[in-house]
Amino acid sequence: MNKLASLRERFADPPAEFGPIPFWFWNDELSMEEIVRQIQDFHAKEISGFVIHPRMGLPRSMPYLSDAYFDLVEAAVAEAARLGMSVILYDEAMYPSGAAGGLVAGRNPGYASRGLKLVEYPCGQDGGRIQLETGDGDRIVSVQAARKITETAIDPDSVALLDFDQGIAEFVPPDDGNWSVLLFAETDSKGTIRGIHRGQDDGEPGAPRAADLLNPDAVDTFISLTHDRYYKRLKDYFGTTVIAMFTDEPDLLGRRHLRGLKPWTRGFLDEFVSGGNRERDLPALWFEAGEGTRACRDRYESAIRSRLSRTYYKRLADWCESHGIGLTGHPAASDDIGLLEHFHIPGQDVVWRFIAPDNGSSLTGPHSTLGKCSSDAARHRGRRRNLNECFGVCGKESGWALTADNMKWYLDWLFVRGVNLISPHAFYYSIREERRDERPPDVGPHNIWWPHFHEFSRYIKRMSWLMTDSANAAQVAVLAQAAYLPWHIAKPLYENQIEFNYLEEDLLVDACESKAGTVRIAGQAYKAILVEDGSRFGPACRQALEAFIREGGLVIELPSGREGIDGIGARRVDAAEEIPRLLDQVIGRDVVLQPAAPSIRVSRVTKDGASFLVVANEGESRFEGTLRTTWLGRAEIWHPWSGAWEPAYSEEATDGHRIPVIVERRECVIIAIDPSERGVSRPYIPAAPPVTIDLSERWQTAEGAPGTDPQPLTSWTEWAGGERYSGTVRYETSFELEAFDNGREYELNLGQVHEMARLWVNGREAGVRMWQPYSYRIGALLRQGRNVLTVAVTNSLANRYDGLSLPSGLLGPVTLTATKPSNE
Repeated sequence: MNKLASLRERFADPPAEFGPIPFWFWNDELSMEEIVRQIQDFHAKEISGFVIHPRMGLPRSMPYLSDAYFDLVEAAVAEAARLGMSVILYDEAMYPSGAAGGLVAGRNPGYASRGLKLVEYPCGQDGGRIQLETGDGDRIVSVQAARKITETAIDPDSVALLDFDQGIAEFVPPDDGNWSVLLFAETDSKGTIRGIHRGQDDGEPGAPRAADLLNPDAVDTFISLTHDRYYKRLKDYFGTTVIAMFTDEPDLLGRRHLRGLKPWTRGFLDEFVSGGNRERDLPALWFEAGEGTRACRDRYESAIRSRLSRTYYKRLADWCESHGIGLTGHPAASDDIGLLEHFHIPGQDVVWRFIAPDNGSSLTGPHSTLGKCSSDAARHRGRRRNLNECFGVCGKESGWALTADNMKWYLDWLFVRGVNLISPHAFYYSIREERRDERPPDVGPHNIWWPHFHEFSRYIKRMSWLMTDSANAAQVAVLAQAAYLPWHIAKPLYENQIEFNYLEEDLLVDACESKAGTVRIAGQAYKAILVEDGSRFGPACRQALEAFIREGGLVIELPSGREGIDGIGARRVDAAEEIPRLLDQVIGRDVVLQPAAPSIRVSRVTKDGASFLVVANEGESRFEGTLRTTWLGRAEIWHPWSGAWEPAYSEEATDGHRIPVIVERRECVIIAIDPSERGVSRPYIPAAPPVTIDLSERWQTAEGAPGTDPQPLTSWTEWAGGERYSGTVRYETSFELEAFDNGREYELNLGQVHEMARLWVNGREAGVRMWQPYSYRIGALLRQGRNVLTVAVTNSLANRYDGLSLPSGLLGPVTLTATKPSNE
């Protein structure tokens, strides 16, 4: 067996570890029998495991972390172990993490989340004694005076530190300017988290108190209340069935916190100062204070992140590592790559339709960095897997309007960016009553595609397998910071199929080896570094870039208008769109599409001695053209959705070889190349002109019609009685095929369908399609003479659950196209 054949077998049926691990909302009265039944149902759909997520709707008779709760957790983990599935434990009651459902602050009110508040006392011309207003538990951090330039700006040179005693400060303005005394006090943020029982949601009286995650004692209490208790009940499963603990977007101030606060904790002024600021820089956190304002705020944010990383994430990671599992989850912001430092499985989340296929957000804005945030954190820190929690509240028209079409788009968007562990958000234990409206939709057992979810599972397994234990071949790095992933400079790279990875400033300085014009880190090798707004980066970074240039490396800067990295030999461009041409001139390109296709994404990886090009179509039109690659060898085209494959015949040239490729809408294909064997080429002979038959007439609704249907190939919402219908309708027609030729390929295209179609041809099933193109190759099912087509169409649940009237049913036109295969 040759190399590609062996890899192809593993690709077609990868190990279970690569399947989806969904969030599983425990949101109702729970029974052991139903939990076990649902787990068995997951397993039957080739789900690899689950994240147990306590969720709004659990009864008050089952308090969080109670014995009754743990009895069911243990039963679920035991059943997963029996079936060979994995479990990720969730570390909170709802979210955000760190409060243990309010138990941390309940243990010690001083452990509730804290913030720094500003109280301003405008001064008259004479000034005088000022009574400083503080609430219970407030601690005065600093009292200062400053001259106001505008309502939102101060003169930084005017700031003076004031003494205070017994809550009283004295100040006499030195001139007749607009002076204010500024009180900075640490205070209870009053922030909360979402709870798991009715009455504990945002803004409700019972919402649990958030915890001070910058306080190591509070975090230790959180660990003892949650992690230690999970381990006590489940220690026999840790490191085998239980593989990780999930921490979810911790919020330093909590939700619904007092307005105007900045994250703070007891004694943090010393870290604020040691981070490069001065006590008199505190006003710059609220007011514009001259040219140094941004730098002051950046240093403050850096100090906060450093503290959070040390007191929270590292503590969790150390606990997980000492107990044989990994830390996973994700921070709060889309570009918080630096906070993933301690994660064993770095993560991020695609939620709230922050990115989408239809509004340009996939390449623009800070959320467009989500996929690369987790994957590049993993690549540069030697982590094997990285996770994305995806699909939550991503329906376009409403919560339940999320389509399988969009789910497939999100998956491809993630895989081509390097994500290799998919955690669908979410599978619901129950959608009873209002539960179906809590962060919808259920993307699992309660949705229309559940009978066919194994197809999603197999696709996720294949793609995750390919993107795991493989080396990425990007030659371009985009310079980043701990909370800054530039996207302007990345957009033309995506559109020109130039792969890149985000490289953090600290890693460039401390963890990279630069030699002979190449920067190396954790198996990655970069010949070019792109810099957007060089003024953001510090002297050590500038020195590292200068050394890289001296050794023959390429640095390209897209300046911001401020002073950048002039004087070190970097190439400057006026627009990001100039960068692909410059890269072509200096380092060349190993993948080129003809014709150009801005909606096609390409990732290059090597695995087990073979090379792979992952080609994903993020657009709305089919791509048909040629892919030129410098990666030589015998090639095959793999289809990860179906597991099918075919030889890739190529035309060799001096600059590589050209492979004809077709990528349908919502399709991802893999070009697998064995460099140890010569490619196979043959002249291209175009196919004979196709013959198309229109089959749009004479359809009848055979079953399930919601009302009268005088015109079957119209939306059900136009039929009397069908305006809000959600369900399945069966259609049927017959036609005569007088000249059936088994040497031709016959493709049936159903045209427009909303939204899932299941087809039978002459009583034999042809398969399910969940997005356009709704096409089937049915030559093996046809016969001479009369043929019968039956189509069962299931529409969106949004019509039923959200009261919408989305287009529904088989709309056509329906065509049958006969084609003589090419290259015969």
